[in-house]
Amino acid sequence: MAKDEPLKPDTEQQGRQVPLALDLLEPGSDDLQVERVSQKLPQGITAKMLYSDVVRIAWPSLIELTLTQLTSMVDLMMVGGLGPWAITAVGLSVQPRFLSMTMFIAMNVGATALVARYRGAGKPERANEVLRQALLLSLILSVLCGAAGYIYADRLIAFMGAADAETLAGGTVYLRIQMLTLPIFAVTSTITAALRGVGHTRVAMAYNITANVVNVIFNYLLINGHYGFPRLEVAGASLATSIGQVAAFIMAFTVILRGRHYLHLRFRDGFRLQWQHLYNIFNIGIPSMIEQLAMRAGAIIYVRTVASLGTLAYATHQIGMNIQALSFMTGQAFAVSATSLVGQSLGKKRSDMAQSYSNHTRRLGLIISVILGIVFFFFGRQIVSLYTDEPEIIAQGARILKMVALVQPAQSSQFILAGALRGAGDTRATAVVTFLTVLLVRPSLAILAINGLGWGLDGAWVALLIDQLLRSGLILLRYRSGRWKKVRIK
Repeated sequence: MAKDEPLKPDTEQQGRQVPLALDLLEPGSDDLQVERVSQKLPQGITAKMLYSDVVRIAWPSLIELTLTQLTSMVDLMMVGGLGPWAITAVGLSVQPRFLSMTMFIAMNVGATALVARYRGAGKPERANEVLRQALLLSLILSVLCGAAGYIYADRLIAFMGAADAETLAGGTVYLRIQMLTLPIFAVTSTITAALRGVGHTRVAMAYNITANVVNVIFNYLLINGHYGFPRLEVAGASLATSIGQVAAFIMAFTVILRGRHYLHLRFRDGFRLQWQHLYNIFNIGIPSMIEQLAMRAGAIIYVRTVASLGTLAYATHQIGMNIQALSFMTGQAFAVSATSLVGQSLGKKRSDMAQSYSNHTRRLGLIISVILGIVFFFFGRQIVSLYTDEPEIIAQGARILKMVALVQPAQSSQFILAGALRGAGDTRATAVVTFLTVLLVRPSLAILAINGLGWGLDGAWVALLIDQLLRSGLILLRYRSGRWKKVRIK
C-alpha cells in the first residue's frame, strides 16, 4: 500500500457523517488564497452551511464539556458538605494536577492540528501514524509525571498554601489517587484530541458522559458512604473521579481499535518512533507546553496569593472558579470546531474557508456568552448557595459572579480564536500572550490588590478580570494579522 493511499474511501471511513461544506470544494492553491480570502464568503458557500458545520462539531463537545464541568461542580458540592476545609483541600490539588498534565496536553494540541491537516488533505494513513506517535508520547510523559506527582504530593499541597493539617492531609490523598490514574487519563485525552481533529466529537461525548455518570454515582457511594460502601470523604471523591476515567478509557480505546471513525489503531503497524511526525508534534506542541507551563506557574502564584487570605476566603474563591469554569465550556466547545475546521481547511489549502469558519464560530460563541453573562449577573446568589449555606461565602461569591458575567463575551472570543490559531499550528503566538498575561499581569495585579491595596478576595478577581480582557485583545490582534494562514507543516 502506498504511504498516503487511503485505507478506505473517505466517505466509508466516516460512516454516515454528512460531508462538510469544505468537502464540496476543490483543493486551493497558494496563488488563489489572497483572492479568495478577500471575498465575503467562498463561492458556492452560504452562511447557513458554515454555521451547520460549526454546530455539528461543537454541540457534542459542548454537551460533553458542560456535563464534565457540571460533574466537577457536583463533586465540589458533595465535598462541600464536609466543610470549607474539604473544598479548600480539593481546590489546592487542582493546580498541581494540571501542572502534571501540561506536557501531554500540549502534545495533544500538536496531534489535533496534524490530524486535522491530514484529514483535510485526504491522507488517513498519515493521520493514523500521528495518532500512534501521540499515544506513545502521552503514555511515557504521563507515567513520569504521575510518579513524580505521587511522590511529592504532600509537598505540593503544602506549597500551594494549605493552612491546617486537615486541609493538607485531604489535599494530599486526593492528589495521590489522581496521580495513580494519570496515564489512563492521558491516553484517553489523546484519543479525544485526535477524534476532535477529524471532527468526530459525538464519540468523545458518549464516553465522557458515561465517565461523568460513573463519577457522580461513586461520589454518592464513597464520599459519605451509602449502601454499604465505606465513608472515604475527600479520598472518595478522588477515587470516584478515577473510576470514571477508567470507564472512559475502556470505551475510547475500543473506539479506535474498531476504526469506524477515520482513525484506526492497529497494533500490527507498530509503535516505532517516526521522527518526522514527532518533529511536527513537538514543533506545534512545545510552544503550547510553554504556554501551559506559564499558565500553571501564573495560576500557582495567583492561588498562593489568594490562599494567604485564609480557608474561608479560599473556599469562596474556589467556588467562584468552579462556576466560572462552566462558562469556559462554551468557548472551549466552539474552539474545538475552530481548531478542527481551520486545520482541515488549511490542509486543503483553503485559507478562505479557514477564515470564514473561524469568524462564524466566533459569532455563535458570542450569542451564548451573552446569555451566560445574564444568568451569572442576576442569579449569582442562588448559584453559589448550591455549594454552601455560609452567608459570607454566598454574598461575596455573588459579587464575584457579577465580574465573571461582564467578561463573558471577551472570554468566549479568546477561546475560539485561540482554537483557530492552534488549528493552524500557530501556537507560538498564544504562548507569548499567555506568558505576558497569566504569568506576569494576573499574579502581579493580585499581589498589588491584596497585599498593597487591601482589597481582599475582590481584588484577586479584579486582577483576573483585567487578565482576561487583555488576553482577549491580544489574541484578537494576532488573529487579525492573518499570519496564522502562512504556517506550513511538512
